[in-house]
Amino acid sequence: MLKELFYYNWQVREDWFKWCEELSSEELTKKRTGGMGSIIDTLFHVIDCEQLWINQLKGNPVVNKDKRSMVTINDLKQYAVETGSSTTGYFDDNRIVADGPLVIKNKMGKEFVFSHEKVLYHIITHEIHHIGQLSIWAREVKKVPVNTDLLMRDFYKKLT
Repeated sequence: MLKELFYYNWQVREDWFKWCEELSSEELTKKRTGGMGSIIDTLFHVIDCEQLWINQLKGNPVVNKDKRSMVTINDLKQYAVETGSSTTGYFDDNRIVADGPLVIKNKMGKEFVFSHEKVLYHIITHEIHHIGQLSIWAREVKKVPVNTDLLMRDFYKKLT
């Protein structure tokens, strides 16, 4: 079910990309209260965090993408495709069961140990949390937010 929840998040994210196409670049980058400060920065943040955690789970270097290079929805879409491909590869390799726990240190040097499953649940819920912020901002600009109702979505397969 973990993989399917990623598919759900990607489907919702794709709908937000389409929703954003109706907004001007000024609206997409406008500084707002909450979230990551703007619509485009919030979308970048959820993609970037997925990339960060999946690369750590795979034992790969984290890509330090400059968010200033993400100025259009198409830039974000491309980054999402790259990140989704890496995430799909992680699931295809069945790394959840095969690999031991992830051990990381924070900036203060404190060590944390997480199971792969827990990190995957974190990635999923992290995106859902930020999508809620986008819904609030949608109402602020007098637009209907994306419908994120899980029950009404067919998310059991990867987007093509």
